[in-house]
Amino acid sequence: MSAMSAGAPRSLASSGQKSIQDILHPLSAEESALNPGSAAEKDLILPNGTPVDTSSPASSSSLLNRLQLDDDLDGETRDLFVTVDDPKKHVSTMETYITYRVCTKTTRTEFDLPEYSVRRRYQDFDWLRNKLEESQPTHLIPPLPEKFVMKGVVDRFSEEFVETRRKALDKFLKRVADHPVLSFNEHFNAFLSAKDLNKRQGLALLTKMGESVKYVTGGYKLRARPVEFAAMGDYLDLFTQKLGTIDRIAQRIIKEQSEFLMELREYGPVYSSWSSFEEDLHDPLEGVSGCVSNCSSALEELTEDMSEDFLPVLREYVLYIESMKNVLKKRDQVQAEYETKLEAVVFREDKKTPVPTDVEKCQDRVECFNADLKADWDRWENNKRQDFRQLLTGMADKNIQYYEKCLAAWESLIPVLQDKQEAEGETS
Repeated sequence: MSAMSAGAPRSLASSGQKSIQDILHPLSAEESALNPGSAAEKDLILPNGTPVDTSSPASSSSLLNRLQLDDDLDGETRDLFVTVDDPKKHVSTMETYITYRVCTKTTRTEFDLPEYSVRRRYQDFDWLRNKLEESQPTHLIPPLPEKFVMKGVVDRFSEEFVETRRKALDKFLKRVADHPVLSFNEHFNAFLSAKDLNKRQGLALLTKMGESVKYVTGGYKLRARPVEFAAMGDYLDLFTQKLGTIDRIAQRIIKEQSEFLMELREYGPVYSSWSSFEEDLHDPLEGVSGCVSNCSSALEELTEDMSEDFLPVLREYVLYIESMKNVLKKRDQVQAEYETKLEAVVFREDKKTPVPTDVEKCQDRVECFNADLKADWDRWENNKRQDFRQLLTGMADKNIQYYEKCLAAWESLIPVLQDKQEAEGETS
């Protein structure tokens, strides 16, 4: 989450209430956001305050590079860099699994060394996320890629699957490393630096807040979520529907493109075999075969990009939504605990006795939860906006490249046909 704010969680009083209508969907296209000179251009300001030129780029690739400037400049202020690479397959008599190299570079004093390199498997990442959820219940924990895959449908040891998972694990660690609170978690430190990760003992770190969240309110029903948190829940439901629809249609498009690709691969060679007994049409027919072959290669690249780059982002945000909903539920539990204790005080017989300290502490926990959740929501919104900008710009760029390759392939055939016509004219 390189573009996330690195400041402390915002105070409860600083955030105003927002209705669901005020929270824009990331895929919506407001007219003001599409017109040059509109107020939406205020988003295009680099962290150092330098405004970004909003004039039309020469190509979609230059637009993509421009949108990535924020991440590049933000890296100058970070002090913790984490990458996941070099997947390796391990085969033993008991199991077969993949490990990934986790490299860390840092200037933080919490680490004994400036650089670390350890190997971790998926279950280690899963252990880390569970520990983060336990010890930081008020914060949004980034999602991991789904662990289980359907046997016979996806080969979890294929290069494509392993690379897709590596990218997702790399993004997970980067999001945690860029978080102003999660990045200082002791479990995260151990994950990055310990050669042998003792997952059974861990660090036994469980904050009082974490214990409080497990408090059972005895069937107490929350009166009502505050308006802004209710709006978050409504927005997440809407966002889930939109992503689900896009994911379903995108998978159908990929399926149809794959079927079309199979037809093209059979279609091109027909012209090549035909040319072998058509001496007069040999060059044009071979030209058509080559064009179809080039278009097939371009379509294959487009389909792979959609499968490996587009769909994983959609699925990550579906999982992100589930994580956010879980945090909202935990917030509701803490509020319900506070309301239960507060009602007990209100209906007590001795009205002169001061409010018990446990009620005040519970109120503090609610306010702390609200502040942390709102800060993480703002961070998530900013990160989501940048992710979808780059995702959609990349998709546009890939489609432009696809059609440019197809256009170039067919245009190359025109001179061959013209030469054939001129040769026939001369002989006649």
